[in-house]
Amino acid sequence: MQFGGKALKQRTKADWKQLGVELGDEVDPSRIADGAIIHSGCRISGAETSIGPDCVIGAEAPAVIDNCRLGRNVELKGGYFSGAVFFDGANMGSGAHVRPGTILEEEAGGAHTVGLKQTILLPFVTLGSLINFCDILMAGGTSRRNHSEVGSSYVHFNYTPHQDKATASLAGDVPNGVFLDQPPIFLGGVGGLMGPARIAYGSVIAAGGVCRQDMLEEGMLLVPASPDADLRPYEPGVYRKIDRLVQNNLNYIGNLIALREWYRHVRVLFVRDDFDRAVVDGGLENLELVLSERIKRLGELAGKMEYSIQRLEKQSGIPEGVVESQKRLLAEWPDMKARLVALDSEPPEDFVEQMSKLPKDEGYVKALQSIDPALRETGRAWLQSIVDGTNVIWS
Repeated sequence: MQFGGKALKQRTKADWKQLGVELGDEVDPSRIADGAIIHSGCRISGAETSIGPDCVIGAEAPAVIDNCRLGRNVELKGGYFSGAVFFDGANMGSGAHVRPGTILEEEAGGAHTVGLKQTILLPFVTLGSLINFCDILMAGGTSRRNHSEVGSSYVHFNYTPHQDKATASLAGDVPNGVFLDQPPIFLGGVGGLMGPARIAYGSVIAAGGVCRQDMLEEGMLLVPASPDADLRPYEPGVYRKIDRLVQNNLNYIGNLIALREWYRHVRVLFVRDDFDRAVVDGGLENLELVLSERIKRLGELAGKMEYSIQRLEKQSGIPEGVVESQKRLLAEWPDMKARLVALDSEPPEDFVEQMSKLPKDEGYVKALQSIDPALRETGRAWLQSIVDGTNVIWS
Protein backbone atom coordinates (compact mmCIF):
# COMPACT_ATOMS: atom_id res chain seq x y z
CA MET A 1 0.00 0.00 0.00
CA GLN A 2 1.53 3.30 -1.08
CA PHE A 3 0.67 6.92 -0.39
CA GLY A 4 2.08 9.50 -2.77
CA GLY A 5 4.89 7.09 -3.64
CA LYS A 6 5.66 6.47 0.03
CA ALA A 7 5.56 3.13 1.76
CA LEU A 8 3.57 3.04 5.01
CA LYS A 9 6.67 3.24 7.18
CA GLN A 10 7.71 6.45 5.38
CA ARG A 11 4.47 8.28 6.00
CA THR A 12 4.35 11.26 8.31
CA LYS A 13 1.57 11.98 10.77
CA ALA A 14 0.28 14.59 8.28
CA ASP A 15 0.08 11.89 5.60
CA TRP A 16 -2.05 9.70 7.86
CA LYS A 17 -4.28 12.64 8.77
CA GLN A 18 -4.82 13.40 5.10
CA LEU A 19 -6.01 9.79 4.70
CA GLY A 20 -8.51 10.31 7.52
CA VAL A 21 -6.62 7.93 9.86
CA GLU A 22 -5.67 9.08 13.35
CA LEU A 23 -2.30 7.58 14.21
CA GLY A 24 -0.91 7.92 17.73
CA ASP A 25 2.57 9.38 18.11
CA GLU A 26 3.64 6.23 19.96
CA VAL A 27 2.81 3.92 17.03
CA ASP A 28 5.84 2.58 15.18
CA PRO A 29 5.08 2.85 11.43
CA SER A 30 7.49 0.01 10.69
CA ARG A 31 5.07 -2.29 12.56
CA ILE A 32 2.38 -1.63 9.93
CA ALA A 33 2.90 -3.73 6.80
CA ASP A 34 2.86 -2.04 3.40
CA GLY A 35 0.11 -4.41 2.27
CA ALA A 36 -2.31 -3.38 5.02
CA ILE A 37 -5.46 -1.38 4.24
CA ILE A 38 -6.69 1.03 6.91
CA HIS A 39 -9.88 2.85 5.95
CA SER A 40 -10.70 6.45 6.77
CA GLY A 41 -12.13 7.13 10.21
CA CYS A 42 -9.96 4.59 12.03
CA ARG A 43 -7.83 5.37 15.09
CA ILE A 44 -4.61 3.45 15.66
CA SER A 45 -2.79 3.76 19.00
CA GLY A 46 -0.44 1.87 21.30
CA ALA A 47 3.29 1.26 21.10
CA GLU A 48 2.71 -2.50 20.86
CA THR A 49 0.36 -2.29 17.88
CA SER A 50 1.48 -4.42 14.95
CA ILE A 51 -0.52 -4.84 11.73
CA GLY A 52 0.62 -7.53 9.33
CA PRO A 53 0.43 -7.88 5.54
CA ASP A 54 -2.94 -7.79 3.78
CA CYS A 55 -4.92 -6.86 6.89
CA VAL A 56 -8.07 -4.80 6.30
CA ILE A 57 -9.31 -2.50 9.04
CA GLY A 58 -12.55 -0.51 9.09
CA ALA A 59 -14.18 -1.83 5.91
CA GLU A 60 -17.72 -1.53 7.34
CA ALA A 61 -17.36 1.09 10.07
CA PRO A 62 -14.62 3.04 11.86
CA ALA A 63 -12.34 0.93 14.01
CA VAL A 64 -10.26 1.76 17.08
CA ILE A 65 -7.10 -0.37 17.34
CA ASP A 66 -5.22 0.03 20.62
CA ASN A 67 -2.17 -2.12 21.41
CA CYS A 68 -3.34 -5.03 19.26
CA ARG A 69 -1.16 -7.46 17.30
CA LEU A 70 -2.48 -8.61 13.93
CA GLY A 71 -0.97 -11.34 11.75
CA ARG A 72 -1.65 -11.73 8.04
CA ASN A 73 -5.03 -11.29 6.33
CA VAL A 74 -6.83 -10.19 9.50
CA GLU A 75 -10.11 -8.35 8.92
CA LEU A 76 -11.51 -6.10 11.64
CA LYS A 77 -14.53 -4.53 10.02
CA GLY A 78 -15.41 -1.98 12.69
CA GLY A 79 -15.57 -1.45 16.42
CA TYR A 80 -13.24 -1.24 19.40
CA PHE A 81 -10.23 -3.53 19.79
CA SER A 82 -7.84 -3.21 22.72
CA GLY A 83 -5.02 -5.46 23.91
CA ALA A 84 -6.11 -8.32 21.66
CA VAL A 85 -4.16 -10.69 19.43
CA PHE A 86 -5.34 -11.88 16.02
CA PHE A 87 -3.48 -14.65 14.21
CA ASP A 88 -3.56 -15.09 10.41
CA GLY A 89 -7.02 -14.90 8.88
CA ALA A 90 -8.84 -13.98 12.09
CA ASN A 91 -11.82 -11.69 11.57
CA MET A 92 -14.49 -9.67 13.36
CA GLY A 93 -17.60 -7.95 12.02
CA SER A 94 -18.58 -4.36 12.74
CA GLY A 95 -19.79 -3.27 16.16
CA ALA A 96 -17.23 -5.49 17.90
CA HIS A 97 -16.05 -4.72 21.43
CA VAL A 98 -12.88 -6.71 22.08
CA ARG A 99 -10.94 -6.19 25.30
CA PRO A 100 -7.51 -7.25 26.63
CA GLY A 101 -6.58 -10.88 27.10
CA THR A 102 -8.38 -11.96 23.94
CA ILE A 103 -6.67 -14.27 21.44
CA LEU A 104 -8.21 -15.31 18.12
CA GLU A 105 -6.10 -17.95 16.45
CA GLU A 106 -6.04 -18.68 12.73
CA GLU A 107 -9.32 -18.05 10.88
CA ALA A 108 -11.32 -17.71 14.09
CA GLY A 109 -13.79 -14.87 14.22
CA GLY A 110 -17.20 -13.41 14.81
CA ALA A 111 -19.97 -11.65 12.93
CA HIS A 112 -21.35 -8.25 13.92
CA THR A 113 -21.78 -6.90 17.45
CA VAL A 114 -19.71 -9.39 19.42
CA GLY A 115 -18.23 -8.66 22.85
CA LEU A 116 -15.07 -10.49 23.94
CA LYS A 117 -12.79 -10.22 26.98
CA GLN A 118 -10.09 -12.72 27.90
CA THR A 119 -11.62 -14.94 25.24
CA ILE A 120 -9.43 -17.54 23.54
CA LEU A 121 -10.62 -19.08 20.29
CA LEU A 122 -8.47 -21.78 18.72
CA PRO A 123 -8.37 -22.04 14.92
CA PHE A 124 -11.60 -21.93 12.92
CA VAL A 125 -13.96 -21.28 15.88
CA THR A 126 -16.77 -19.06 14.62
CA LEU A 127 -19.15 -16.83 16.55
CA GLY A 128 -22.43 -15.52 15.18
CA SER A 129 -23.86 -12.05 15.84
CA LEU A 130 -25.04 -10.30 19.01
CA ILE A 131 -22.87 -12.40 21.32
CA ASN A 132 -21.25 -11.80 24.71
CA PHE A 133 -18.54 -14.43 25.03
CA CYS A 134 -16.09 -13.40 27.75
CA ASP A 135 -13.83 -15.58 29.94
CA ILE A 136 -13.97 -18.72 27.85
CA LEU A 137 -11.64 -20.91 25.80
CA MET A 138 -13.14 -22.74 22.83
CA ALA A 139 -11.63 -25.21 20.37
CA GLY A 140 -12.83 -27.88 17.96
CA GLY A 141 -12.98 -28.53 14.26
CA THR A 142 -10.50 -29.40 11.55
CA SER A 143 -10.97 -26.63 8.96
CA ARG A 144 -13.06 -23.63 7.99
CA ARG A 145 -15.66 -26.05 6.61
CA ASN A 146 -15.71 -28.13 9.78
CA HIS A 147 -15.52 -25.76 12.73
CA SER A 148 -16.96 -25.14 16.18
CA GLU A 149 -19.79 -22.64 16.09
CA VAL A 150 -21.66 -20.40 18.51
CA GLY A 151 -25.10 -19.31 17.34
CA SER A 152 -26.25 -15.71 17.36
CA SER A 153 -27.59 -14.08 20.53
CA TYR A 154 -25.52 -16.27 22.84
CA VAL A 155 -24.18 -15.36 26.28
CA HIS A 156 -21.52 -16.90 28.46
CA PHE A 157 -22.68 -16.01 31.97
CA ASN A 158 -19.53 -15.18 33.95
CA TYR A 159 -20.74 -13.34 37.06
CA THR A 160 -22.70 -14.77 39.98
CA PRO A 161 -25.05 -13.44 42.68
CA HIS A 162 -22.20 -14.23 45.09
CA GLN A 163 -20.28 -11.49 43.24
CA ASP A 164 -17.51 -13.81 42.14
CA LYS A 165 -16.02 -14.44 38.71
CA ALA A 166 -14.40 -17.83 39.19
CA THR A 167 -16.52 -18.73 36.22
CA ALA A 168 -14.34 -19.31 33.13
CA SER A 169 -15.60 -22.11 30.88
CA LEU A 170 -13.83 -24.57 28.62
CA ALA A 171 -15.40 -25.79 25.38
CA GLY A 172 -13.03 -28.43 24.10
CA ASP A 173 -9.51 -28.35 25.51
CA VAL A 174 -5.91 -27.48 24.69
CA PRO A 175 -4.13 -30.88 24.61
CA ASN A 176 -6.46 -32.09 21.86
CA GLY A 177 -7.58 -28.81 20.33
CA VAL A 178 -4.18 -27.54 19.22
CA PHE A 179 -3.78 -30.49 16.86
CA LEU A 180 -6.85 -29.51 14.82
CA ASP A 181 -8.28 -33.02 14.65
CA GLN A 182 -11.28 -32.93 16.98
CA PRO A 183 -15.04 -32.90 16.24
CA PRO A 184 -16.60 -29.44 16.37
CA ILE A 185 -18.80 -28.14 19.17
CA PHE A 186 -22.10 -26.41 18.45
CA LEU A 187 -23.70 -24.00 20.91
CA GLY A 188 -27.17 -23.16 19.62
CA GLY A 189 -28.28 -19.55 19.29
CA VAL A 190 -30.53 -17.51 21.58
CA GLY A 191 -29.00 -19.40 24.48
CA GLY A 192 -26.32 -19.32 27.10
CA LEU A 193 -23.74 -21.19 29.12
CA MET A 194 -23.37 -20.83 32.89
CA GLY A 195 -19.72 -20.74 33.87
CA PRO A 196 -17.62 -22.43 35.03
CA ALA A 197 -18.56 -25.25 32.68
CA ARG A 198 -16.75 -27.90 30.64
CA ILE A 199 -18.07 -28.95 27.24
CA ALA A 200 -16.65 -31.99 25.42
CA TYR A 201 -15.86 -32.20 21.73
CA GLY A 202 -18.75 -33.15 19.49
CA SER A 203 -21.29 -31.67 21.92
CA VAL A 204 -24.40 -29.97 20.59
CA ILE A 205 -26.49 -27.69 22.82
CA ALA A 206 -29.90 -27.01 21.32
CA ALA A 207 -30.86 -23.44 20.54
CA GLY A 208 -33.03 -21.47 22.91
CA GLY A 209 -31.78 -22.85 26.24
CA VAL A 210 -29.25 -22.14 28.95
CA CYS A 211 -26.76 -24.91 29.76
CA ARG A 212 -26.17 -25.14 33.52
CA GLN A 213 -24.06 -28.30 33.58
CA ASP A 214 -20.89 -29.93 32.32
CA MET A 215 -20.99 -32.14 29.21
CA LEU A 216 -18.03 -34.47 29.68
CA GLU A 217 -19.05 -37.24 27.26
CA GLU A 218 -18.29 -36.55 23.60
CA GLY A 219 -20.93 -36.61 20.90
CA MET A 220 -23.96 -35.78 23.04
CA LEU A 221 -26.94 -33.50 22.38
CA LEU A 222 -28.31 -31.44 25.26
CA VAL A 223 -31.75 -29.84 25.17
CA PRO A 224 -31.57 -27.62 28.27
CA ALA A 225 -34.60 -27.70 30.54
CA SER A 226 -36.11 -24.50 31.82
CA PRO A 227 -36.02 -24.27 35.63
CA ASP A 228 -39.34 -24.63 37.42
CA ALA A 229 -40.77 -21.43 38.81
CA ASP A 230 -39.72 -21.12 42.44
CA LEU A 231 -39.47 -18.62 45.26
CA ARG A 232 -37.27 -19.40 48.23
CA PRO A 233 -34.90 -17.72 50.68
CA TYR A 234 -31.48 -16.99 49.23
CA GLU A 235 -28.42 -15.43 50.80
CA PRO A 236 -25.64 -14.25 48.47
CA GLY A 237 -22.23 -15.26 49.70
CA VAL A 238 -23.38 -18.58 51.16
CA TYR A 239 -22.14 -21.40 48.95
CA ARG A 240 -23.17 -25.02 48.88
CA LYS A 241 -21.11 -27.65 47.06
CA ILE A 242 -17.91 -26.11 45.73
CA ASP A 243 -15.99 -29.15 44.47
CA ARG A 244 -17.14 -28.74 40.86
CA LEU A 245 -16.37 -25.01 40.93
CA VAL A 246 -12.85 -25.58 42.21
CA GLN A 247 -12.13 -28.51 39.89
CA ASN A 248 -13.36 -26.69 36.80
CA ASN A 249 -11.28 -23.63 37.67
CA LEU A 250 -8.16 -25.72 38.17
CA ASN A 251 -8.80 -27.56 34.91
CA TYR A 252 -9.16 -24.24 33.09
CA ILE A 253 -5.93 -22.95 34.61
CA GLY A 254 -4.19 -26.16 33.57
CA ASN A 255 -5.33 -25.66 29.99
CA LEU A 256 -4.05 -22.08 30.03
CA ILE A 257 -0.65 -23.26 31.25
CA ALA A 258 -0.62 -25.94 28.56
CA LEU A 259 -1.37 -23.37 25.87
CA ARG A 260 1.31 -21.05 27.25
CA GLU A 261 3.89 -23.86 27.07
CA TRP A 262 2.70 -24.70 23.55
CA TYR A 263 3.31 -21.11 22.50
CA ARG A 264 6.72 -21.05 24.18
CA HIS A 265 8.02 -24.26 22.66
CA VAL A 266 5.97 -24.90 19.50
CA ARG A 267 4.34 -21.71 18.20
CA VAL A 268 7.71 -19.99 18.16
CA LEU A 269 8.96 -22.55 15.65
CA PHE A 270 6.62 -21.09 13.00
CA VAL A 271 7.72 -17.45 13.26
CA ARG A 272 8.60 -16.22 9.78
CA ASP A 273 9.10 -12.49 10.30
CA ASP A 274 8.64 -9.62 12.74
CA PHE A 275 4.86 -9.63 12.29
CA ASP A 276 4.67 -13.29 13.29
CA ARG A 277 6.94 -12.57 16.24
CA ALA A 278 4.72 -9.72 17.41
CA VAL A 279 1.63 -11.94 17.34
CA VAL A 280 3.27 -14.82 19.23
CA ASP A 281 4.73 -12.43 21.82
CA GLY A 282 1.31 -10.83 22.20
CA GLY A 283 -0.29 -14.23 22.61
CA LEU A 284 2.14 -15.12 25.39
CA GLU A 285 1.51 -11.81 27.15
CA ASN A 286 -2.25 -12.32 26.98
CA LEU A 287 -1.99 -15.88 28.27
CA GLU A 288 -0.02 -14.62 31.26
CA LEU A 289 -2.67 -11.93 31.79
CA VAL A 290 -5.53 -14.44 31.68
CA LEU A 291 -3.65 -16.94 33.83
CA SER A 292 -3.03 -14.31 36.51
CA GLU A 293 -6.69 -13.31 36.39
CA ARG A 294 -7.93 -16.89 36.77
CA ILE A 295 -5.64 -17.54 39.75
CA LYS A 296 -6.76 -14.26 41.30
CA ARG A 297 -10.45 -15.10 40.84
CA LEU A 298 -10.02 -18.57 42.33
CA GLY A 299 -8.23 -16.97 45.26
CA GLU A 300 -11.13 -14.57 45.75
CA LEU A 301 -13.48 -17.55 45.79
CA ALA A 302 -11.34 -19.14 48.50
CA GLY A 303 -11.50 -15.92 50.50
CA LYS A 304 -15.30 -15.97 50.40
CA MET A 305 -15.38 -19.31 52.17
CA GLU A 306 -14.87 -17.76 55.62
CA TYR A 307 -18.21 -15.93 55.55
CA SER A 308 -19.95 -18.89 53.92
CA ILE A 309 -18.69 -21.30 56.59
CA GLN A 310 -19.80 -19.01 59.39
CA ARG A 311 -23.32 -18.79 57.96
CA LEU A 312 -23.60 -22.50 57.16
CA GLU A 313 -22.52 -23.57 60.65
CA LYS A 314 -25.55 -21.75 62.03
CA GLN A 315 -27.91 -23.69 59.79
CA SER A 316 -29.30 -27.20 60.04
CA GLY A 317 -29.72 -29.81 57.36
CA ILE A 318 -26.54 -28.93 55.45
CA PRO A 319 -25.45 -31.93 53.34
CA GLU A 320 -22.43 -33.83 54.58
CA GLY A 321 -19.11 -32.60 53.24
CA VAL A 322 -20.25 -29.11 52.20
CA VAL A 323 -18.65 -27.23 55.07
CA GLU A 324 -15.60 -29.52 55.10
CA SER A 325 -14.85 -28.74 51.44
CA GLN A 326 -15.12 -25.02 52.05
CA LYS A 327 -12.81 -25.23 55.06
CA ARG A 328 -10.34 -27.20 52.99
CA LEU A 329 -10.28 -24.59 50.20
CA LEU A 330 -9.84 -21.76 52.70
CA ALA A 331 -6.96 -23.53 54.45
CA GLU A 332 -5.19 -24.96 51.41
CA TRP A 333 -5.43 -22.02 49.00
CA PRO A 334 -1.95 -20.54 49.71
CA ASP A 335 -0.30 -23.88 48.91
CA MET A 336 -2.57 -24.42 45.89
CA LYS A 337 -1.65 -21.00 44.52
CA ALA A 338 2.06 -21.63 44.97
CA ARG A 339 1.78 -24.90 43.07
CA LEU A 340 -0.13 -23.26 40.22
CA VAL A 341 2.31 -20.39 39.84
CA ALA A 342 5.29 -22.74 39.76
CA LEU A 343 3.81 -25.22 37.27
CA ASP A 344 5.44 -25.56 33.87
CA SER A 345 6.68 -28.42 31.72
CA GLU A 346 9.44 -28.91 29.19
CA PRO A 347 8.33 -30.89 26.12
CA PRO A 348 10.16 -34.02 25.02
CA GLU A 349 13.27 -32.97 23.09
CA ASP A 350 12.49 -35.32 20.20
CA PHE A 351 9.00 -33.80 19.87
CA VAL A 352 10.35 -30.27 19.53
CA GLU A 353 13.05 -31.39 17.12
CA GLN A 354 10.54 -33.08 14.84
CA MET A 355 8.12 -30.15 15.06
CA SER A 356 10.93 -27.80 14.05
CA LYS A 357 11.33 -29.75 10.79
CA LEU A 358 7.74 -29.14 9.65
CA PRO A 359 7.38 -26.78 6.66
CA LYS A 360 6.73 -23.17 7.64
CA ASP A 361 6.15 -21.45 4.29
CA GLU A 362 2.41 -22.20 4.19
CA GLY A 363 1.86 -21.28 7.80
CA TYR A 364 1.06 -22.82 11.16
CA VAL A 365 -2.26 -24.47 10.25
CA LYS A 366 -0.95 -26.33 7.21
CA ALA A 367 1.99 -27.57 9.26
CA LEU A 368 -0.23 -28.84 12.09
CA GLN A 369 -2.52 -30.60 9.65
CA SER A 370 0.44 -32.54 8.23
CA ILE A 371 1.70 -33.96 11.53
CA ASP A 372 2.42 -37.66 11.79
CA PRO A 373 -0.10 -39.35 14.14
CA ALA A 374 2.62 -40.69 16.44
CA LEU A 375 4.13 -37.21 16.81
CA ARG A 376 0.69 -35.81 17.54
CA GLU A 377 0.16 -38.31 20.34
CA THR A 378 3.52 -37.45 21.89
CA GLY A 379 2.58 -33.78 21.97
CA ARG A 380 -0.89 -34.53 23.25
CA ALA A 381 0.50 -36.57 26.14
CA TRP A 382 2.91 -33.76 27.08
CA LEU A 383 0.16 -31.14 27.17
CA GLN A 384 -2.24 -33.42 29.02
CA SER A 385 0.39 -34.01 31.71
CA ILE A 386 0.33 -30.27 32.39
CA VAL A 387 -3.45 -30.24 32.79
CA ASP A 388 -3.27 -33.33 34.98
CA GLY A 389 -0.79 -31.48 37.18
CA THR A 390 -3.45 -28.92 38.08
CA ASN A 391 -6.33 -31.39 38.34
CA VAL A 392 -4.62 -33.40 41.08
CA ILE A 393 -4.40 -30.32 43.28
CA TRP A 394 -8.07 -30.85 44.18
CA SER A 395 -9.37 -34.39 44.05
